[in-house]
Amino acid sequence: MIWTSVNKAVSEPVLRDSIHHAPFTTHQTIVNCRTIFKAMARKQEVLHDVVIKFAGDSGDGMQLTGTQFTNNTALLGIDLSTFPDFPAEIRAPQGTLPGVSGFQLRFSSDRVYTPGDACDVLVAMNAAALKTNLTALKKGGKIIVNTDGFDSKNLRLANYPDGENPLENSSLESYEVIKIDVTKMTREALKEFTMGMKEKDRAKNMFVLGFLYWMYGRDMDNTLTFLKEKFGKKQDIYDSNRKVLQAGYNFGDTTEAFGTTYKVEKAKMPAGAYRSVMGNQALAYGLIAASQKSGLPLYLGSYPITPASDILHELARHKNFGVKTFQAEDEIAAITSAIGAAYGGSLGVTTTSGPGMALKAEAMGLAMMLEIPLLIIDIQRGGPSTGLPTKTEQSDLLQAYYGRNGESPMPVVSASTPADCFDAVYEAVRIAVQHMTPVIFLSDGYIANGAEPWKFPKSEELPPIHVKFKTELGDMEEKFQPYLRDEKLARPWALPGTPGLEHRIGGLEKQNVTGNISYEPENHQLMVKIRQEKVDKIAEYIPEQKIDNGPEKGELLVLGWGSTYGAIKSAVAELVKKGHSVAHAHLRYVRPFPKNLGDILRNYEKVLIPEINNGQLIKIIRDVYFVDAKGYNKIMGVPITKTELVEVIKGML
Repeated sequence: MIWTSVNKAVSEPVLRDSIHHAPFTTHQTIVNCRTIFKAMARKQEVLHDVVIKFAGDSGDGMQLTGTQFTNNTALLGIDLSTFPDFPAEIRAPQGTLPGVSGFQLRFSSDRVYTPGDACDVLVAMNAAALKTNLTALKKGGKIIVNTDGFDSKNLRLANYPDGENPLENSSLESYEVIKIDVTKMTREALKEFTMGMKEKDRAKNMFVLGFLYWMYGRDMDNTLTFLKEKFGKKQDIYDSNRKVLQAGYNFGDTTEAFGTTYKVEKAKMPAGAYRSVMGNQALAYGLIAASQKSGLPLYLGSYPITPASDILHELARHKNFGVKTFQAEDEIAAITSAIGAAYGGSLGVTTTSGPGMALKAEAMGLAMMLEIPLLIIDIQRGGPSTGLPTKTEQSDLLQAYYGRNGESPMPVVSASTPADCFDAVYEAVRIAVQHMTPVIFLSDGYIANGAEPWKFPKSEELPPIHVKFKTELGDMEEKFQPYLRDEKLARPWALPGTPGLEHRIGGLEKQNVTGNISYEPENHQLMVKIRQEKVDKIAEYIPEQKIDNGPEKGELLVLGWGSTYGAIKSAVAELVKKGHSVAHAHLRYVRPFPKNLGDILRNYEKVLIPEINNGQLIKIIRDVYFVDAKGYNKIMGVPITKTELVEVIKGML
């Protein structure tokens, strides 16, 4: 009777074959039948949207776990958005609240633009991880806890009162708690390995990852490939991680307590080749693409600083494209080496964050005075001073606008999402080389470390970047005039060593046209005005501003820049769907503004500008357009959420 039931129910030929032909003992037969019946009894629930937060000690590998689950999700064609949350200290005391490292991932069968406001699932590897992240979990959400991380020591380090354990009292009764002794089961899986206990425990994140692969109906091939590539030459490490990953999957598959698995369908996205990409990765690829399309060799002069260092790391991997990277001894050496490279005919780039921008200020003024193409990339973080190194902020906009001595105008371009970094930095390069000016490119920690699917373009789809070096005197020139300008007010790019085009460079004021040193008051005022006009004139060579969502005219316009894009887009889309007269416009070109921006602003009764700072774009908008814009500001080192923005907009409506 058992065989008949199994035969009718099991459709997989492999299972049928194993039942009929494998040399099972009676005990093995019963065990396998139980396994099959459990699989049959389980149901698979289809979900449209899931938010998972991986949280643990900074040594628990939560970033790696989150990244692997993200890559696995991207391979399935599911839309996603991530938000890594790093501890501020390199090595906070183990088990403490400041040492908690997190990785939030949202994946959906619909298009998503934020990593989610609240979590459906929280993975807590210890008591501190639970305490830090519990408020971000939805009521009724799942908590997967490593019970070994809730001993008396961990509870004390997480500042729980003596004798209080959240796993043993009623504080979590409104959640579904899945208790797993991950540490014990990891050690059990590796009992035959001759490794120290500390080395074995390093693999416990793989147990959690395997369990989640089972829970969401995934295969593990991409992670097994990753482990092979990373640890292939260290067989013990590779074997231990593989064994624990499979143990986590098998634990979910064979434990009767878990009755449901989940599935999220593929998202409906435009056809094309996609990959998961982080902001700093996309930025590096955009620089390489711009170098190839312009024919300029790419040179990066950089000093490591969080959260910009990954750009240096990524570009250093691509020497096959002729990329040159230089890790300088300080920020000033980094930018001045990039200025030298630009003067010599390379695509000169320097990367930094807010504190480094302050140190580069004088050299930025030099590049502006020389009027040579240079890209200054600022991945913003919380300030002032060293501030919040691992937290996000949009607080360098006024620094980019005004943070140099004298009248020193520079174009400012901003990225909105991780994938947008590619297109935005490509455009920043185009402006720099075609208008002969240094350009400031703004991203931030949220964009830099976040990930999303990226439909990468083909080379022929990218717009050309035309570069023209001056190689000889013009028909009307008896002597080279290095500041003789074209219709864009750009001066010629003459490479050093070109016969007949010798000219003087330096930071002292230039005489108009000749480039000689000049202290004449009238000439200084003229040059200041010309340099400002050149930047303003760029507005004629960039696209007009478009409305991202909502009516062309209406009651309220939400104007944003940078990483507020996802929250604004999601909030406005929800309110438009409900019939509210609200629209969203997002700026890529922050200096100069698109020439039609003023007209757009006047098409709405009210303007709201959300920013992760104390109100910086709003000051500029009020000054330029005399618009009584209102601000919404959040300065907590974390992004603005869709939920809070919906409430703010409703209040204004």
